Amino acid sequence: MMGTGLDQSRARHVAIIMDGNGRWAKKRALPRAVGHQRGVEAVRRLVRALEGTGLECLTLYAFSSENWKRPDEEVDDLMNLMRRFIKSDLPEFVANDVKLKIIGDWQSLAPDIVAMLEDALAQTAKGRQTLAVALNYGGQHEIARAAAKAAGKGEVTIETIAAELDTADLPPLDLLIRTSGEVRLSNFLLWQAAYAEMLFVDTLWPDFEPEHLARALDDFARRERRYGGR
Repeated sequence: MMGTGLDQSRARHVAIIMDGNGRWAKKRALPRAVGHQRGVEAVRRLVRALEGTGLECLTLYAFSSENWKRPDEEVDDLMNLMRRFIKSDLPEFVANDVKLKIIGDWQSLAPDIVAMLEDALAQTAKGRQTLAVALNYGGQHEIARAAAKAAGKGEVTIETIAAELDTADLPPLDLLIRTSGEVRLSNFLLWQAAYAEMLFVDTLWPDFEPEHLARALDDFARRERRYGGR
């Protein structure tokens, strides 16, 4: 997607590793579940502000394939939060012309969640801006699945693998943000991040506001992207 003539100073696709819910709660002597609830509120604020960002796609790392290692109670809390979020926010997605996309092995989640997601995907299919949510997602697994599909169809190349990725129908990733001060990718969008700009911020996810995203987009616009050239 290099050399397409598109405005390279404008981000079309931003992804966020939403980190810091637990630490936000711990700092306030609150249960981790409260941190996750406040994290959902941060998602809601960001989605409501999408219209003014100029973004075509925002991708959020909601639940990784490694998150199953967390205590059962915390996993249950996260799944129940997901159910409530879909029920409460789906009408707003439709009204605001937001298209939902799910990446990862989401169809292996609980049957009722899968059914809710399928309904949400159908109801929002014609939205103009895309919110992609990574559920039961791992970047290494995604690449392995894509390579296997490519091999089943013929020659395995960069192009044939890319065509089988979960994100094949999305714009190339421009900017990847991680909150909470951690500086690692945590198995998120490993292929897509090959030439993406990176931004690591100290803000804990529940405190992340649309203004933080706006500043990140301004920072991106000032960067010079060389894609390995000079």
